[in-house]
Order: sequence, then structure tokens, then C-alpha cells
Amino acid sequence: MDTIRAITNEQLRTDLPKLEIGDTIRLHLKVKEGNKERIQMFEGTLIARKNGGISETITVRRIASGVGVEKIFPLHSPNIAKIDIIRHGKVRRAKLYYLRGRVGKAAKVKERL
Repeated sequence: MDTIRAITNEQLRTDLPKLEIGDTIRLHLKVKEGNKERIQMFEGTLIARKNGGISETITVRRIASGVGVEKIFPLHSPNIAKIDIIRHGKVRRAKLYYLRGRVGKAAKVKERL
């Protein structure tokens, strides 16, 4: 059991910023196409965090061409080059699933100053 814990602790990332629910974040993702690799951005609102340790995931939601798009990313994945926090959101709950049913201005999260 200790060997498993030691291996997983070795894989954890230490360069992650302090992410909180409601933050607008920009993920720099490594995308492989054939034998080339490039960085692609995904920007949206952090609506959920699940699990802990090596299996921790975040759910990011954004509106693309009028359609809501949610992606789930493993937080400690080597495919995430870096994470930028664009703005901090002011929220009072741990999961923002209620944003799925909202469009336009109602789907905005207030900025925390």
C-alpha cells in the first residue's frame, strides 16, 4: 500500500494554481496530431471538482457558438501544459451545475474583488 502511495505522490503536480469553484480559467492543452504536438486553449468557468489526489478532476464549462460545452479534465494529467486563472468568481456553493439550465446574462458568475 505504501509503494502505491509513494508512486502516486511522485506523479502529483506541484505547479498548479489555487483553483476555486466559479473561477474563469484558461487551460493550455497539449494536442497530438500525427507526429506533431501543439498547444490548444480551452477557456471557461470551473463548475466542479471531484475526488482527490492523483484522480482529481475538474469540470470546465463554456459557451461555444451558442451551445454549452463541458469538458472534464484530470487535474494532474501531463497533457495539461499550464492553467491560468483569468478571474475569480463569487459563488456560494461547491458545484455550479445550475448554470446548465441558464443562458445569456443569467449564466454569468459575479466577479469576486
